[in-house]
Amino acid sequence: MVFYFTSRCGKYTMYMGKHKEENEGLIKYGLPEDCWFHVDDLSSAHVYLRLQPGEALDDIPTDALLDCATLVKANSIVGLKSNTRTACLLDLNS
Repeated sequence: MVFYFTSRCGKYTMYMGKHKEENEGLIKYGLPEDCWFHVDDLSSAHVYLRLQPGEALDDIPTDALLDCATLVKANSIVGLKSNTRTACLLDLNS
């Protein structure tokens, strides 16, 4: 089951898979305008942020980036216990 969230700013839909099968589904059905977030070097949820038409990565507001980073950290068993952890943002088009 894929989870859906709306960013705090209300502008973006975020999609999250908690385990391998859900994450693979997100990868398989992701759109070119999706940005992928994941905890660096650890097992974690995958979170996809769907950009608005014509938007670039640099256009994503800080609040939306924090929403995605919070979701991936909160859904990583090891990352959740860590005081500091890096969340990666990947452009699926590159």
